[in-house]
Amino acid sequence: MQEIKPKPPASAGQLFGHPKGLFLLFGTEMWERLSYYGMRGIFVFYLTSTATAAVFGWEQLTDTELQSKALSYLGWYAMLVYLTPIIGGWMADNRWGQRHCIMFGGTLMMLGQFSLGFPHTWLPDGSEIYMLWLGLALLIIGNGFFKPNISTMVGDLYEEGDHRRDTAFTIFYMGINLGSILGYLVVGWIGEKVDYQLAFIVAGIGMLLGLILQMTQAKRYLGEIGVEPSAHLELKNKKDEEENKHRPLTQEERDRIKVILVLGVFIVVFWAGFEQAAGSMNLFAKYRTDLNIFGWEIPASWLQMVNPLFIIILAPIMASIWVGMGDREPSSPAKFSLGLAFLGIGFLSMCGAALQIGDSETIKASIWWLIFAYIFHTIGELCLSPIGLSVVTKLSPLRYLSLMMGLWFAFIGIANKGAAEIGKLVGVSGPLATFGGVALTAIVAGFILYLIREKLVDWMHGAEEVHVTVGETTREEISITADHEGTPPKHFSGNKE
Repeated sequence: MQEIKPKPPASAGQLFGHPKGLFLLFGTEMWERLSYYGMRGIFVFYLTSTATAAVFGWEQLTDTELQSKALSYLGWYAMLVYLTPIIGGWMADNRWGQRHCIMFGGTLMMLGQFSLGFPHTWLPDGSEIYMLWLGLALLIIGNGFFKPNISTMVGDLYEEGDHRRDTAFTIFYMGINLGSILGYLVVGWIGEKVDYQLAFIVAGIGMLLGLILQMTQAKRYLGEIGVEPSAHLELKNKKDEEENKHRPLTQEERDRIKVILVLGVFIVVFWAGFEQAAGSMNLFAKYRTDLNIFGWEIPASWLQMVNPLFIIILAPIMASIWVGMGDREPSSPAKFSLGLAFLGIGFLSMCGAALQIGDSETIKASIWWLIFAYIFHTIGELCLSPIGLSVVTKLSPLRYLSLMMGLWFAFIGIANKGAAEIGKLVGVSGPLATFGGVALTAIVAGFILYLIREKLVDWMHGAEEVHVTVGETTREEISITADHEGTPPKHFSGNKE
């Protein structure tokens, strides 16, 4: 079946060797992630604050019960945020196209943030909780339409086999991390130092800026990319359309989908641990960690900036390591297993923090335990996350591309719900037992994945490039991209979403 994909307009030109449309998607994603991570960084603090508890009628809850309730809300929200992309992916593939879905989803997310920020004093008594639920529902549905489709459009900018695709996802990934830094820095500070609801309004304005960017520049830099539903792009004529409806998957397509599904299981383990950052580790930072630096107490949410900051710092270094290994460069499944191992090491650092405070209610842990944990988690993420987006676009049949991207995010959604349940154990079993259990699980899962890595590579049927000769052109591209973007291009393999 012939695949006919739109190309970016030739008049749009290139920047750093990539279509300028990539940097439009970079900017749109950056503003959306500012909105998402800014809200996520303060959400449990908002729900556990005295003022919010009074408004929602939760005053009778103990601190542990209040934190458990906040983690439960976060878990359901984070899970559904990553499950709804299945719906948004199907709509893009079969009905609306990616561009329409992005605008619709972004608008809902903007309205969701504004709903969270709607002043309680303007609402009838007893209705405040309903505005919270409305805001979360709009964010969940909107993200489902936005998230899978902007990611697949990155892959659509490139022809099949174009070596720049992995590079493009790395650059795109930096938009995610730049947005998260700005979100934690701006929205986090406003929330913890000024007012939580004002912070949600600011997050909504960030989403609005992303929508304006997409609305005004998409046609110029993306052309017809994302306009046509991707399932239609496989079709040469109406006869092909009728045949395509009933065409079964080939053996190669089935094998490649199996790889996505198997890696998805391990992705659940990774993100269930990693997403403690927004829940149990965030609460541990605020209530059990000494946050004073040079006599000033930093907002607890700022600690989450360690992750995106070190992604920018470490990404070029890790890319150089992969390229320098040449034929010995690990396959994607092997890198995934390394990611799980580093996640486990990070939680060993959290065990150190738990040992320092012991059973004391007054002793606070050193901030360095959390910083080191986040650094190790970042290394794990660099080994596992961005390449996941690229792997899905490489292995998915075109007519199911956005749907498979939605399924990939669904794995992350399940992990987020699991992360909330794990986080609740801190109040029951204590931080040492909980963080130690996560460390052991991650390391064992990484070892199992390493043992089956070769079979997964076989099922990829050539989509996995293991042996690559790095010529001067590629080395020059690595240097240029690292200099200008703070991130490596080719074979940077590691989704923060």
